[in-house]
Amino acid sequence: MAASSNDQRFSSRLGLLLSVLGIAVGTGNIWRFPRIAATNAGEGGAGAFLVAWLVFLLVWSIPLIIAEYALGRKGRMGIVGTFAKVAGRRWAWMGAFVGLVATAIMFYYAVVCGWALFYFVEAVTNRLPLSTTAAQGVWDQFQSGGTPVLFHALAMLGGAWAVWKGVSSIERVNKVLIPTLFVILLAALGRTLTLDGAWEGLAFLFTPDWSTLARPEVWLEALTQNAWDTGAGWGLILTYGAYMQSRHGVVKNGLITGIGNNIVSLVSGMIIFGTVFAVLGSQMSRPEILSVMQQSGPAGTGLTFIWMPQLFQAMPLGRLFAMLFFLGLSFAAFSSLISMIELATRTAVDAGLNRSKAIAAVGGAGFVLGLPSALSTTVLANQDFVWGVALIISGAFVAFAVIRYGAARFRTEAIAQVPGDIDPGLLWQRLVGGAVPLQAVVLLSWWLYQAAAVYTDQWYNPLEPYSIATCLVQWGLALVLVVALNRWLAARTLGPARA
Repeated sequence: MAASSNDQRFSSRLGLLLSVLGIAVGTGNIWRFPRIAATNAGEGGAGAFLVAWLVFLLVWSIPLIIAEYALGRKGRMGIVGTFAKVAGRRWAWMGAFVGLVATAIMFYYAVVCGWALFYFVEAVTNRLPLSTTAAQGVWDQFQSGGTPVLFHALAMLGGAWAVWKGVSSIERVNKVLIPTLFVILLAALGRTLTLDGAWEGLAFLFTPDWSTLARPEVWLEALTQNAWDTGAGWGLILTYGAYMQSRHGVVKNGLITGIGNNIVSLVSGMIIFGTVFAVLGSQMSRPEILSVMQQSGPAGTGLTFIWMPQLFQAMPLGRLFAMLFFLGLSFAAFSSLISMIELATRTAVDAGLNRSKAIAAVGGAGFVLGLPSALSTTVLANQDFVWGVALIISGAFVAFAVIRYGAARFRTEAIAQVPGDIDPGLLWQRLVGGAVPLQAVVLLSWWLYQAAAVYTDQWYNPLEPYSIATCLVQWGLALVLVVALNRWLAARTLGPARA
């Protein structure tokens, strides 16, 4: 059995924050957020969706981020060991489920990271496409051969290398990736704001159409997008929290992480909305422009990988900004990917593997189990759907660990003890102890009802990519596995139970 603690620590608070921002700032901000905002916009604008999205930042993401920081610092172990220590040995399976969800996302996330890297290389080495047909041709040619597998392998190899020496190498990599990403995004935003018609896109992004808030799906999309945006409830922040110094408070870090991440999403949305409206505004009506942004193609690829290259081609210095955009997307994806690899690696180390073998096992499994998504965008879309919604369950499990320990006791012992930090008070206790589980139950119940209503003919078919059955079967298999292994998991991470 591995030791129950790990002596590695982030060297500074800045290193910790940049690394955790590396978790939070990923393709969810650049690839996913603008598409989801456009899909949930009303005729007047997308601002009402932003309101719902910000509500969930406050009542879902930030409370869970604070909880994860504190759980990691208190447990000083990976996700399974921390649940076993804090919630109790018989709840180790919950930590395993949270970790399994994040790892399942890792399998296809590495594929998306490879897509971004390929398009960066494409922007550097070839002319940008002049038409939708040409752009679709680039995508089809890329997907028709083994190239996605190659770039998937490169992403997994790079991620394994980044975590090889533990937190010290993770910190060094993120100290380069995240500041560079911020500079790229600010440069792209500056260029966007100079385009004729860009401000119309920004106005649409921020103008609320309040009628959209009457649609329950908007609230579900807002919550799942915020979970995607921030990494709240994934167990990733908990994993990095195990390496934070005891003198660093969790509340200020949680606020900086959540708010900083959402600022990046808004900047990304401004870039995408501004660019699309500027370039297409003279050719299309507003409904047609929104259709471009909403009809995103298989696995949400169309806006980023079909339309953006064309849009960059149509603007002055477009190729340069295409390079920067896809480099930024690659950096964002890679910084998040390494946190997923570290979560799985630390779990394996806690279970008794030495670090080198754990990384080799995680890297090899990540490549092999990501192959179906690399070879089929339909599989990738299914996995994004299944495990994206499962993040709601993961968030509820993180809240349960705090509730099981006692929210008031946990706040006193694990959060409010650091000089100079903020005491989150009773509000945090009530959010984690009541509001987060309630949101999970209500939204999952509504989602099950709505999914059954939409897929009246196929909701029971587990082979239907967007059915209830495909989620329930895959979640069920995961839950059966981790529950069956619960005693073994607790013994491997904490040692044999005392008589």
